[in-house]
Amino acid sequence: MRIRIDLAYDGTDFFGWAAQPGLRTVEDELSRALGTILRTDPVRLTVGGRTDAGVHARGSVAHADIDPEAWRSLPPRAGRSPHAAAVVRLAGVLPADIVVRSAREVPDSFDARFSALQRRYTYRICDAAATLDPLRRRDTVLHKRPLDVEAMDEAARGLIGLHDFAAFCKHREGATTVRTLLDYSWERGPDGILTGTVVADAFCRSMVRSLVGSVVPVGERRYAESWPTELRAGGARVPWLRVMPAHGLCLEEIVYPPDEELAAQAELTRAVRTLD
Repeated sequence: MRIRIDLAYDGTDFFGWAAQPGLRTVEDELSRALGTILRTDPVRLTVGGRTDAGVHARGSVAHADIDPEAWRSLPPRAGRSPHAAAVVRLAGVLPADIVVRSAREVPDSFDARFSALQRRYTYRICDAAATLDPLRRRDTVLHKRPLDVEAMDEAARGLIGLHDFAAFCKHREGATTVRTLLDYSWERGPDGILTGTVVADAFCRSMVRSLVGSVVPVGERRYAESWPTELRAGGARVPWLRVMPAHGLCLEEIVYPPDEELAAQAELTRAVRTLD
């Protein structure tokens, strides 16, 4: 049977999502925890968003195929269902920087990665050291120069649409860099913190932090609002495009279609995207 796991984590002390020998990762911790409560070997997971080292998540989603008998054997304390029991049991074995919000049975057609319609990330920047909340230092990047958020917002919106984002992605052999950027915007909150919101059907490696890095120089007034669009049109990474620090980034949400559309969405996502 297939289960969907909704989770959140503080990425500060992890070397990203993906399991790596000898390193602490979110996948390793969750896989072992599931094996512990189900009394099986560590459980293989598929995630909807593979975050890099230091990146956080409030709305990550993963799926796992498990033994139905192991699932049904979870102790139903106080009349709890297996999915409620799983959440309680996981809370008892997971470290404090990972929280499982829910764990429930889903159709076999659900794929945490390929069934997703879109992912939403946020990025937080403080451009005035005296206003930085020290309690938010792990998820907010301190920038030493003042930023023009209106200029950043205008530059960001120029990138929205179906494009080849090769200029903002780390190259991976055989992988497409064509993506649909559904929203990219910036605003300054009442506390003075700048928050960027980035939404796309999917992202390639380092894409979000590179998109942020393309508008920060615009906010410093070192480049015109058109500079990020010019970078995208150039079609290749340039050495002066900064990949912003990981800790300002958070995966906020992954959106999926209704159950009856899961299989069709997964098939569509697996198709290689082009601009034609």
